[in-house]
Amino acid sequence: MSLQPNVLVVAGLAREARIAAGRGVEAIQAGGSPQRLRLLLDARAAPGCRGVVSFGIAGGLDPALRPGDVVVATGIVADARWPADARWTAILLKKLETTGRRVVTADLAGVDAAILTVADKAVLRRETGAAGVDMESHVAAAYAARHGLPFAAIRVVCDPAERALPAFAAQALKPNGDPDILAVLRALATGRARPRDLIGLARDSSAAFKALAAARATLGAELGLSEI
Repeated sequence: MSLQPNVLVVAGLAREARIAAGRGVEAIQAGGSPQRLRLLLDARAAPGCRGVVSFGIAGGLDPALRPGDVVVATGIVADARWPADARWTAILLKKLETTGRRVVTADLAGVDAAILTVADKAVLRRETGAAGVDMESHVAAAYAARHGLPFAAIRVVCDPAERALPAFAAQALKPNGDPDILAVLRALATGRARPRDLIGLARDSSAAFKALAAARATLGAELGLSEI
């Protein structure tokens, strides 16, 4: 098997990219900024890969999903719908079902701005039928489509449908995708964040990242692409 990266993983957070990286995989992230992600992808002289994967955590839209549940996307819905590669999706699903965690197949919604209220989550669910939402999958799917590459998405639910990310969370990331601790402290000091918000977010994200790491370990080199 070639040691060159065959899979381009697109993530939003540095932690997601670190989990995804491995043999045959190049992982990039843009600190939760779809605009920055588009610039990073457009700056590539060539794709340099055989497939593209959106990988990371997501907000839950389907009320049945809990933190740590895994969504293998059938497609991405934004201003258009980009289908995921059916063969690759089937391989991912078969592998992930061995983890003992709940795994579902459904569309994901892609957005350019964080969804910060439960009401907005409900509206997006009604409009798209998507099970979850993130800020990278639509950018990654469009990039794959432009270059004629197979696309897949693996997202783990963090905040479930009945909870939304605290408003300060959208500004609590550094450009490199790591948490901005000073921004969190400022939000606490100014009352824009409450300790219970942080506790809830820490609980949800812990479950999500634990499931994400387990999923990555199960998928192995090239995230199943070599089996297509």
